[in-house]
Amino acid sequence: MLPDQAIRILVANDPRLAPYTSIREKDLTSGHGGRFIVEGKVTVETLLRRGRFAVESLFLCETRLEPLADILTRVPSDVPVYVAPQDVMDAVAGFPMHRGVLACGVKGKTATDAALVLSQIARQSPLPSTLLMLSDLSNHDNVGACFRNAAAFGADAVLLDGQCCDPLYRKAIRVSSGSTLWLPFAHGGSGAEMMQAARDAGYTVWAMTPRADGAPLASLPVPDKLAILLGAEGPGLPDDLIASAVPVRIPMSAGFDSINVATAGAVALAHVFASRA
Repeated sequence: MLPDQAIRILVANDPRLAPYTSIREKDLTSGHGGRFIVEGKVTVETLLRRGRFAVESLFLCETRLEPLADILTRVPSDVPVYVAPQDVMDAVAGFPMHRGVLACGVKGKTATDAALVLSQIARQSPLPSTLLMLSDLSNHDNVGACFRNAAAFGADAVLLDGQCCDPLYRKAIRVSSGSTLWLPFAHGGSGAEMMQAARDAGYTVWAMTPRADGAPLASLPVPDKLAILLGAEGPGLPDDLIASAVPVRIPMSAGFDSINVATAGAVALAHVFASRA
């Protein structure tokens, strides 16, 4: 049974589907025009249930209507639900859409000012408080995984400098299990500006690094207001950011000094979460 606002689409060049056309190419060029695309049942459900962004439309394969019946009851009455056969959906997206579930969200005025997000956190969240800060992470999988870890271990917000990729990129949303849609974040500025905003708000910053002079993670008391800073795969954090924070390392077996950045974030966040339990 079709929802009341369902609109059947029979041709791939229907102009109402413009946000969904050639998704991969638009992802690479930020060509969605202030929109973002959400893919898959879990993330679309998150967008509808607890997302903080407006929903512009849904685009579904006709075979997905019955399995999504409960979710579709949450679609606002003024949001169109476009429904098409699988071959039409594949032609629009530009690749096989096996999940058959897409939604288009509107970014609106996403926060670029870390200090503004931190002031909102201060008003809404009692102590203790944890931030995850990301510097120069250009890999969408890593950014998405970092958000998922932050959500799992109770971080209040994620701050990203301007060199990081967009957390509302389709793949980042999917890898984050939809947490980029509801977890507060700010994206912009330099790593130094991001760190200064955290310090001005009273946070101690732990700079995660494999350097031998870093304090072992378990050796440090966990402050009430803590920001965990992660750098890019390979080069890690620059020296000036490490020097302006507390260098912290995760002890590892001899001859091996690094793990994936999202994994390092998960280890640090889990340690903090357990210490406060």
